[in-house]
Amino acid sequence: MTRFRVLSFFLAAGLLATGPLAWADKLEPLRVANQKSTLKLLLSAAGELKDVPYPIEFSEFAAAAPLGEALNAGAVDVGYLGDAPYVFALGSGAPLKAVSITHFEGRYTTSILVPKDSPLQSVADLKGKRVVTNRGSIGHFLVIKALRDAGLKTADITFVNLLPSDAQGALQSGDADAWSTWDPYTTIALNQGNARILRKGTDLLTNNTYLVATQQATETKRAQVEDFVVRLERAYQWANTHHDEFAAAQAQVTRLPLAVHLASVNETRYTRAEITDAVIADLQQTADIYLEEGVLAQPVKVAQGFDKHFNDFRAPTQTPLASAP
Repeated sequence: MTRFRVLSFFLAAGLLATGPLAWADKLEPLRVANQKSTLKLLLSAAGELKDVPYPIEFSEFAAAAPLGEALNAGAVDVGYLGDAPYVFALGSGAPLKAVSITHFEGRYTTSILVPKDSPLQSVADLKGKRVVTNRGSIGHFLVIKALRDAGLKTADITFVNLLPSDAQGALQSGDADAWSTWDPYTTIALNQGNARILRKGTDLLTNNTYLVATQQATETKRAQVEDFVVRLERAYQWANTHHDEFAAAQAQVTRLPLAVHLASVNETRYTRAEITDAVIADLQQTADIYLEEGVLAQPVKVAQGFDKHFNDFRAPTQTPLASAP
């Protein structure tokens, strides 16, 4: 039995929680791409960075696009991407695999925002307006879906392509009429930025986030990836029932008021979604829409970007975790 299969046995039996294995120093580090400290903060607050039988090396990224590029380049082993950014990453041609899916449900998921005093009242009012978002992001995809739902085309608006760090300023200064973004930026804008929601993405998006690994990591660091999948699921279960502690941990890192993060965590629930044919079909629809819109230069078959093997590695839970629609 190989060293990795031995570790997989201990993972399945739940024995790793007793402490590092004697030969753990022989395991290679798992290089984790971290977007705005999200994963490291969550895992640390939930106590899931204790007694890890292999090193974890975190890299920080400002947004999904550069994170996806790092995955494609093999500079990191795993990272989190939303529906649209994952399709964009797969379109670059690198062999990536979604190994776990977390479904986000709540008030502060991806939304199109406008200033509180904006005359815009519906997506139909965006015709001829400037919408700021990041090309290839889940915010970009929400705009496409919302426009289609309202009977408009992307040609009916002007996209202003900026990273979230610059997008809020563009909205506040009037350089953009609307901003399509995601949490924590929605939380910040709604609580501090004098913004309101023009259109929620709840019924237009799956609100799934994919833990994506390089194919090389699933082959050469499979045991580490399996363990990380379980730790991350346990961490989200913890976040669902420890709102005050999770918000406090976020505030300590972001330096934003505690009330901002409390507003978000109190309104958000995280559940695990199995890797199923229905989930894959939903992501294929995203890829097809991106191709129609000219965001992708060629078709992408997203089924190649999933590894159902990892459905077998999950954390025990006191209450059933719902699958995403």
